[in-house]
Amino acid sequence: MRRAATAALVRWFDDPACADVTQAGGKGASLARLATAGLPVPPGFVVTSAAFAAFLEATGLDATIRALLRQLDPGQRHQLEAIATELRQLITSQPIPLELDAAVASAYAELGHGEPIPVAVRSSAVAEDSHQASFAGQQETFLDVRGIDAVLERIRDCWASLFGPRALFYRARKGSLDDLAFAVVVQQLVVPEKAGVLFTADPVQRRRDVLVVEAVWGFGELLVSGEVTPDHYELDRRSRQLLRTLVPLKSQMLVRAEQGGLIAVSVPEHRKRARVLDEQELAALCALAEQVEAFFAAPQDVEWAIDEGQLFLLQSRPITTLV
Repeated sequence: MRRAATAALVRWFDDPACADVTQAGGKGASLARLATAGLPVPPGFVVTSAAFAAFLEATGLDATIRALLRQLDPGQRHQLEAIATELRQLITSQPIPLELDAAVASAYAELGHGEPIPVAVRSSAVAEDSHQASFAGQQETFLDVRGIDAVLERIRDCWASLFGPRALFYRARKGSLDDLAFAVVVQQLVVPEKAGVLFTADPVQRRRDVLVVEAVWGFGELLVSGEVTPDHYELDRRSRQLLRTLVPLKSQMLVRAEQGGLIAVSVPEHRKRARVLDEQELAALCALAEQVEAFFAAPQDVEWAIDEGQLFLLQSRPITTLV
């Protein structure tokens, strides 16, 4: 039985309140809504914006952080980096309050049915993934986090990433520098054979009659960061006919490391020039695209993964150039 006393600090995806962006952030609220709609989202919970506010209050950091932010001139690079470093050190040097520690420990144990399962710990800013601006890449995500001590440490690291130089500069330009509302997603890790991104409309040609799918072997983070060239597929939305296929040489892939975290390894020889996705998998991704776009009523940028033949939806955000 989930304790009502911790409800404001931790919200499960199936909790209606988790769909509230002000509590769960953009990423957390989106995942909660998709999970509630029956789409294939891995289970998880959100450490809410109220939890971060409670951390700042308990540690006395709120006033200190706001004072430093008032001094910030984002156009002064050295000052920006110095203040960003100081802010991150303030966050990571403070212990997590006991009540929040207990709430996260209880939720993590429940997620793994008592086992210390590997999870993804992902930042979820309240202003993130809106129709006006995507904050993609501004804050941290940590994959293959194992054990409650590591989960708590990574939650704190996610909080600290709100104050990275790039994140501060971006938020200053958007006029949200003093917005400290911030949540963190803790979600069961999918260990994929293949992963990638799906655009429910072509963001380059601005064509809504074309779906674009990009795919790599293993985890999709090398694709998202632009470090590898993925397979590229373009499909007609109505007929689902494959219009264009590019299959480059694939030399690297991300897999789980024995000691935890991810490691880049060489792609097996028989997969280097092989297509990542077959026709059946492309058809499943087309169906997922239609469901997600219909749900949000706007073109979407979707992250997905396939593990043992099962398709998972990891994230969906608006294509800001088309909305």
